[in-house]
Amino acid sequence: MDARRMNGERMDGRRGRALKQRLESLADAGVTALPKPGRRPAQTTRGSAATAPAASETRENVAAGAPSLAILRQQVVGCTRCTELAATRTQTVFGVGPDNPRLVLFGEAPGADEDASGEPFVGRAGQLLTKIIEACTLRREDVYIMNVLKCRPPGNRQPLPDEVANCRPFFEGQFAALRPEFICCLGTTAAQSLLQTTEPIGKLRHRWFEYRGAQVICTYHPSYLLRNPAAKRDVWDDMKTLMAKMGVTL
Repeated sequence: MDARRMNGERMDGRRGRALKQRLESLADAGVTALPKPGRRPAQTTRGSAATAPAASETRENVAAGAPSLAILRQQVVGCTRCTELAATRTQTVFGVGPDNPRLVLFGEAPGADEDASGEPFVGRAGQLLTKIIEACTLRREDVYIMNVLKCRPPGNRQPLPDEVANCRPFFEGQFAALRPEFICCLGTTAAQSLLQTTEPIGKLRHRWFEYRGAQVICTYHPSYLLRNPAAKRDVWDDMKTLMAKMGVTL
């Protein structure tokens, strides 16, 4: 059975989900009104003629000579550039998702749950992120999820500038290997690190940026939404803007 057929069967199973679960995901993600009925794209990874435009020359050029994800992962596992983080981590957290995603969700750093599991966004903020993804009629396994830092900062503090600089070759290498069409920066650290700006997240929202051929949008981090539930409406507005740009009907 080829990968496309397997993806199709998984999607068919998802379509049979109970209506109650769908409504709960929308409500938890901050959606106050149901999306208009529309045809869901066949899949959100590249390779689908229904959803994926041809890769731009810029993105192809960036990919040329880029190290593979497997090589980068091995480099991350053995990294000791940040002495404190290397000494206190349980394990590194590289990223998860398909090797050819249309969309990458880019966060800040692993927390305690991520440090324990080795997978990004699996704690409370990750559960909320999954609901946001599903509210967009996408599946978590269709998008690539990664962070600026690959190690948990002690006490979940914000990443230090030197730590971001040490991890920059890794996350830039991931982007070069993945060649996404779209990047969604989740929170201030991700947005400022990728775009190399000092502007706050509030000013970076509602604008489109370009990073090596990918279109970039910025929104609040899910952990911020846990502390400020009223901001869910803002994130939903940002996600609707992103989905419209991607051609995903809500």
